[in-house]
Amino acid sequence: MNHPASEPAKIYDPQAVEPAVSDQWLNSDAFKPKLDADEHYSITLPPPNVTGSLHMGHAFSDTIQDILVRWQRMQGKSVLWQLGLDHAGIATQMVVERQLDAQGIHRRDLGREKFVEKVWDWKDESGGMILGQMKRLGLSLDWSRERFTMDEVSSNAVREVFVRLFEEDLIYRGKRLVNWDPVLETAVSDLEVVHEEEAGHFWHIQYPIAGASTDDACKHVIVATTRPETMLGDGAVAVNPNDERYKHLIGQELILPLCNRTIPVVADDYVDPEFGTGCVKITPAHDFNDYDVGKRHDLPVINIFTNRAHINDDEIIPEQYRGLDRYEARERIVADLEAEGLLYKVEAHEHKVGRGDRSHAVIEPYLTDQWYVAIQDLADPAIKSVEDGDIRFVPQHWEKTYFEWMRNIQDWCISRQLWWGHRIPAWYCADCDHITVDRSTPEYCGGCGSKQIRQDEDVLDTWFSSGLWPFTTLGWPEKTKEIEAFYSNSVLVTGFDIIFFWVARMIMMGQKFTGKVPFKDIYIHALIRDSEGQKMSKSKGNVIDPLQIIEEYGADALRFTLAHMATPGRDVKLDVKRIESNRNFMNKIWNAARFVFMNRGDAVPDVNVNPKSDVNRWVLSELNTTAREVEKALAEYRFNEAASALYNFIWGTYCDWYVEAAKVSLYKDDETAKVETQVVMLTVLDGWLRLLHPICPFITETLFQELHGPDARLVTADWAGSYLADEQAVSRMNRVMDVVSAIRSIRGEMNVSPGKKIVAQIAVSNVVRAELEIQQKALMSLARLESLEWLPEGSDIEGAAVAPLADVTVFLPLAGLVDVAEELARIEKNLIKIEKDIVSLQGRLSNSKFVDSAPEAVVAKVRTDLDENQSKQVELKASRERLKAL
Repeated sequence: MNHPASEPAKIYDPQAVEPAVSDQWLNSDAFKPKLDADEHYSITLPPPNVTGSLHMGHAFSDTIQDILVRWQRMQGKSVLWQLGLDHAGIATQMVVERQLDAQGIHRRDLGREKFVEKVWDWKDESGGMILGQMKRLGLSLDWSRERFTMDEVSSNAVREVFVRLFEEDLIYRGKRLVNWDPVLETAVSDLEVVHEEEAGHFWHIQYPIAGASTDDACKHVIVATTRPETMLGDGAVAVNPNDERYKHLIGQELILPLCNRTIPVVADDYVDPEFGTGCVKITPAHDFNDYDVGKRHDLPVINIFTNRAHINDDEIIPEQYRGLDRYEARERIVADLEAEGLLYKVEAHEHKVGRGDRSHAVIEPYLTDQWYVAIQDLADPAIKSVEDGDIRFVPQHWEKTYFEWMRNIQDWCISRQLWWGHRIPAWYCADCDHITVDRSTPEYCGGCGSKQIRQDEDVLDTWFSSGLWPFTTLGWPEKTKEIEAFYSNSVLVTGFDIIFFWVARMIMMGQKFTGKVPFKDIYIHALIRDSEGQKMSKSKGNVIDPLQIIEEYGADALRFTLAHMATPGRDVKLDVKRIESNRNFMNKIWNAARFVFMNRGDAVPDVNVNPKSDVNRWVLSELNTTAREVEKALAEYRFNEAASALYNFIWGTYCDWYVEAAKVSLYKDDETAKVETQVVMLTVLDGWLRLLHPICPFITETLFQELHGPDARLVTADWAGSYLADEQAVSRMNRVMDVVSAIRSIRGEMNVSPGKKIVAQIAVSNVVRAELEIQQKALMSLARLESLEWLPEGSDIEGAAVAPLADVTVFLPLAGLVDVAEELARIEKNLIKIEKDIVSLQGRLSNSKFVDSAPEAVVAKVRTDLDENQSKQVELKASRERLKAL
């Protein structure tokens, strides 16, 4: 089949190319899987939150997934990449509340129903934006199967799971201490609390001993606390049972300052006698450790706070503190203690404070009724599935993180005091204590038959519905063909920060309700940081917007950069300069393809081509090696190695060496050699376009259609096959390239213009000479030689620059081409500067204060600069010696 000579536009413009290619894909069924295929492959996209737009972390994760699904699709498998969005309860409700606050409206002014309508409006707006961004990145999701964690199918599945767990007594309601966010007015999980060191105080407070007289040697105990306001809820003071200082006080009563009531002294091993005074105030309703101590000693649990962390109106609390904000109460209490002579001292104290990861409010331990999942029965099979190898973490060391959490797992608090989310399917009866839990909305109490029932106001934790995602997206609880074909998923790609939030819960829920693991592999990717290794944040001003990058450099340049930097276990330090460099790589690809198309003649690719010339046999062999390297790297989730192998082959082997060497055949009169080279040139182009497509889909699709015609589609084409392999041709061509590289190196060191043709003399054995002479024309063309003279092995030439290789010695007589004195002066000047730089850099690294206190990225850069300068120094000294020999 002959193709007319064709060439793409002279300049690569991703803004013109990429949207056009995207439209082609979206207007076809290219991304839809076939249920009746022999082999299936599936990934469920971690559903982005409908809270705004995608960030660079999404772009990184999504690119990795797209590489995998495109690669597997080209291998002939029926691939499902499941699309979906997450309702993200707390995060999304916060976004909409802030929008309303800006208008002076509180959600309670609207009421629940109208507020939820506002959130649905925002979901439609934000979701549409996110889907558009995904398409611009080139993601090959099945766009016909969009799902949402609160759509009808998901809602039905959530109720089904809740009811089943409730019926098995694996969901229960109980009053327990939880992390309470007083800004969002909801319980949050331990995973949603960020603990950081903050400056605070230790207030040392005197608790008088009840009944002590003025003559007693011990009239009080001193208790130190970082939260004096919580003393209003104290139930006891605890001491260690073996602490001789306080044994005589165990069982006695203390007067709780400011509160006009007494509390006991209890003995408990929880108290560290070496810490502080050895006396610890116990506030069971507002500290997790105290709660446990309180249970052991049957202490009263006195809640002093409202939902908003104001002091409540309980009659046990002194009236003067009721209604105060917790920090106002703290100030008032400290002042009152001081006025009564009960404040012993105040010390500055650094301590860890837990804040909500969304609201940044200080979290309060708070006693409240919540719904829980009794988790141990679900956790045990999930632990075993990883121990037995049914699920594999990549990199493997993340198994340890998973096991540490799972083996110490606590019951899961699944209720949230929000309006946006899956409302808990439980109804309370006004006429009895029965709680009705049902798949549908009941009309009467399941206990007494009363119609006076009301639904629980709370919603489920977002991760409850997200934990069902791999199978609910396929139609569960119905037994669908999609579940049969695509469950278990082949792999999950996600970040380490949600191993507990999401990954573990999907494993537990998946095994519980399907009897199968939800995925076979879990690839944990690194975090995206800025070029200095700092976490990206708006406050730091170092956020890189993927959409802005795509508009400036193109999606393929961004995707290739992310893949190239995806080293397992190492965070990505993203520098825009790297993206710019890879935009240049796209230009190189485009220009190389233009050259091929301009010189293709009537040739077509032929994977079975068996050429005669060493150059053509060599490049096919190198393509075959690269194909196997890329396959191995992708199979092992080493995306950086796949990208590196392709970069080295396309830019180095194909563009820099093969295309230049091919010109010898293309521009001479030997028609047979010319046609052979045209076929090989096209075949190799076809091969590396297929290999590169999963990483850079837009440019490869465009060039593939230029190569095969406008009706061709690389997105559904076969993966690169096997090509001719000739190790001897590779060995011979490597020797040619070594010689050329040596000549180029000397030219560069001697400052000889790259365009200037020079004379070369090569001393070599007859056997090696015979091999090199076969490629003499290519060698002379690549090295820009005017003439080439062969010398017997062991020859020596006076006044020539010398490059000794393993079995070849290259001489370049440069007399007349180089001003030796001028070049020596230039080298000496550069050496003086480099030596100064080396001394300066070594000085910085020998300064322990700099090494210990400077950011790690800064120290690393100084070390890199030192290595580079020392390498340049060695090169310049070698050049100086060569010049002196002329």
